[in-house]
Amino acid sequence: MSQTWGRPAVEPGTGWAVVDVETTGFRPGQARVVSVAALAVGDDGNVEHSVSSLLNPGVDPGPTHVHGLTAEMLDGQPTFADVAPRLMEILRGRTLVAHNVAFDYAFLAAEAELVGAALPVESVMCTVELSRRLQLGTENLRLETLAAHWGVTQMRPHDALDDALVLAQILKPALVAARERRSWLPIRSVSRKTWPNGQVTHEELRPLKTLAARRPCPFQNPGPFVTGRPLVQGMRVALSAEMAHTHEEVIERILDAGLAYTENVDQLTSVVVCNDTAPEQGKGYQAAELGVPLIADTEFMALIEQAVGGRDVEQFVDTTGDGDQYALF
Repeated sequence: MSQTWGRPAVEPGTGWAVVDVETTGFRPGQARVVSVAALAVGDDGNVEHSVSSLLNPGVDPGPTHVHGLTAEMLDGQPTFADVAPRLMEILRGRTLVAHNVAFDYAFLAAEAELVGAALPVESVMCTVELSRRLQLGTENLRLETLAAHWGVTQMRPHDALDDALVLAQILKPALVAARERRSWLPIRSVSRKTWPNGQVTHEELRPLKTLAARRPCPFQNPGPFVTGRPLVQGMRVALSAEMAHTHEEVIERILDAGLAYTENVDQLTSVVVCNDTAPEQGKGYQAAELGVPLIADTEFMALIEQAVGGRDVEQFVDTTGDGDQYALF
């Protein structure tokens, strides 16, 4: 499977699987899922079919004050193994979507591993990051805040089915907005389908920035960017805090275009994306001190669409681990 570093919103996809889980705790493989909902959503944002169920985890239900589920309510309910076939049918071939997708994906993968199954998910997308890059102007990016922004009514917060339905209704206008803005969707490939019991935590989903900085570039560094000339594959790009676009969105474009992302500014850095023309701190200031060119993010995003070819590295080996997880935070 090829690595996915985002996708233009205007390009068609294969549909979405909007999911939500309620759990007994926060550690996948140790805490268990007590409620799950998955909606098969077409590329147009319309719900096609769904599956939802309370689940008997066989352990204490945990934070009843959050999800409202007691041991008595879960007694006699199906197990994850019982609902897995219908759930897998919805997930297969679709991009899994959730609000903080790292959490939901990790728990579903852990539950699948417990019943000896592989989660049929090749890619995921987080609506937190999608909403962040749309610059909606909301106070925060919580589900209830986004629901209010898009005029969606929340009936039962922390109910898996209601949260999934709300998220699906948020996703539809968000996709329209992304297309209108010509944004990229924060879709990530996931290569590992099973999780070792009790050993994998939410924090083990590595941030895109960390993985991108580790990833070797298949093109030689052509040197510094020159104003008035195009970007060239292989250029090393660092990002300052002074940007309008999210770092994740810009990194997606850097990797897709064949440039290299770096977390550090040094004499090998080709350009630093920074909207401050006279930075007094941070990476923009470091760039100015070293004579590294600065470029505004809007100009960079326009130029990167026309990046020209670079010289191949003679022996390119991608050392990014096959088991690495790609997430947004």
